[in-house]
Amino acid sequence: MTGPASGALWGRAEQQDFRSRVRGCLLGGAIGDALGAGVEFDSLAEIRDRHGPAGVTDYVPAYGRRGAVTDDTQMTLFTLDGLIRAHIRRDSGAWHPPTDVHAAYRRWYRTQNDWGPDERRADDGWLARQEWLYARRAPGNACLAGLADDVLGTVEKPKNPNSKGCGTVMRSAPFGLLAGWEPQLVLQLSVECASQTHGHPTGRLAAGAFSAIVHAVIRGDTLEDAVQKAMALLATRPEHQETTDALQRALAAVRAGPPTPERLAELGEGWVAEEALAMGVYCALVAQDVRHGLLLAVNHGGDSDSTGSICGNLLGALHGETALPPEFLPELEGRATMLELADDFALEMTQGPALHGPGGAVAAWLERYPRG
Repeated sequence: MTGPASGALWGRAEQQDFRSRVRGCLLGGAIGDALGAGVEFDSLAEIRDRHGPAGVTDYVPAYGRRGAVTDDTQMTLFTLDGLIRAHIRRDSGAWHPPTDVHAAYRRWYRTQNDWGPDERRADDGWLARQEWLYARRAPGNACLAGLADDVLGTVEKPKNPNSKGCGTVMRSAPFGLLAGWEPQLVLQLSVECASQTHGHPTGRLAAGAFSAIVHAVIRGDTLEDAVQKAMALLATRPEHQETTDALQRALAAVRAGPPTPERLAELGEGWVAEEALAMGVYCALVAQDVRHGLLLAVNHGGDSDSTGSICGNLLGALHGETALPPEFLPELEGRATMLELADDFALEMTQGPALHGPGGAVAAWLERYPRG
């Protein structure tokens, strides 16, 4: 795995735009996740019976509160944490991002089993010390099983070789935020990290395609062009057809007429990777605004939090944080942590050499993200 060339120059406006998109991607995904969390296992008829003909239009209680996020957002945060550390560790000559992401996922795994942060773990860094993350929010079995030991799953020898659950896709937006990387490397890294929990080719390639779509959007493409570019990358990969077909069905659904929950349901329920990807992409493509897209993405009888998260990641990356519906922000669980992490990621991507370059390292930065 090789990385992007270093030394790219970022102007002030470019840095501000990038930070807004990173914030939007992270917060948008979390809002979609939280909107879907309370109806994840309900049918569309049950959702309408309980919440009215329009379905869910605001947060509903889940896990004892309104605005609660699930494992989708938890794992996305730890993906970002791993990518920051990978870029820091590159200075020391240790450049293998899948290893750093795997270590971050192992820290997430401990949040699912420990009572709270362990202060004795000096290398855990600041994110793993956030007490609110120590909560089980219906994590996928493949994610738990794949991370239960410290063996790194690889493309050649993946964990859970027959699994293609959506747990790969819902955590993979951050790979697309690597704006300085080439698209094929973004897709490859996403695929390699998906192999750590899910081994089915579709599970891995759907994650890679999602990351590639986010990447193209971050670089300024329209969402339609981003989907086409991702499919062109997929076409070079063996066993891509299931993922490509799902994206083509999403594009066909856009052309079929006005968006409705029934049309969304024709794309699947979202429990498996390619369906979740297609549903999230469809809702983002037909969204009249961010709120409309997010509500469409969660009002169906399937994996509502994951499809909402994927749609939110895309719309947030496309439009930036100021396009997010303000009414959903005050109650969003963990918002302060997400903003801090998003800004840290943007800072590392744009100002990394000033934080840990040849001229010296900022001690506080390496305390937040230890090299290990």
